[in-house]
Amino acid sequence: EEIQRETAYPDGKVEKVLKNGCHLIFFPNGTWKKVGSDGKTVTITFFNGDVKQVMPDQTVIYYYADAKTTHTTYSDGLEVLHFSNGQIEKHYPDGKKEITFPDQTIKNLFTDGQEESIFPDGTIVRIQRDGSKTIEFNNGQRELHTSQFKRREYPDGTVKTVYMNGQQETKYVSGRVRVKDRDGNIIMDTKL
Repeated sequence: EEIQRETAYPDGKVEKVLKNGCHLIFFPNGTWKKVGSDGKTVTITFFNGDVKQVMPDQTVIYYYADAKTTHTTYSDGLEVLHFSNGQIEKHYPDGKKEITFPDQTIKNLFTDGQEESIFPDGTIVRIQRDGSKTIEFNNGQRELHTSQFKRREYPDGTVKTVYMNGQQETKYVSGRVRVKDRDGNIIMDTKL
């Protein structure tokens, strides 16, 4: 672009105004700033390779050169980080966070302390504030983990519970209940 005017300042800064209306400002440390002809689009290229862009809608895009990470802040408060390994994090204004890992697992962190992970195979893991965990498998099975027991529910209605003392209880759809001690010995079986 053709230069309309160039000004050198005592502090070493140099400003160039281009005929198209853009302003280029060069700083002594190697950083430079470009202000678009609209006066709203600003790009700052720092001496370390970082780049900050401010868009007309006030969206701020910051690229961290060393980490190869882009951090975009939208005017509504949403922040999105793109990491070099493919991980993407969304930080919502209400405090919720959504992380998409390179393997496409999605983890949601809610403001009330709950977590939810959705795995590529369709498995969903939900962790409550009290530490209890629910796992929904893509085959229809479901597990519940608490501090007292682990329970698996099967699509046919069978429920198997393993208690912290090692005792196992299996309830079948037929109404049959089988209980085993921690060593696997049957201590009760109500065969119908």
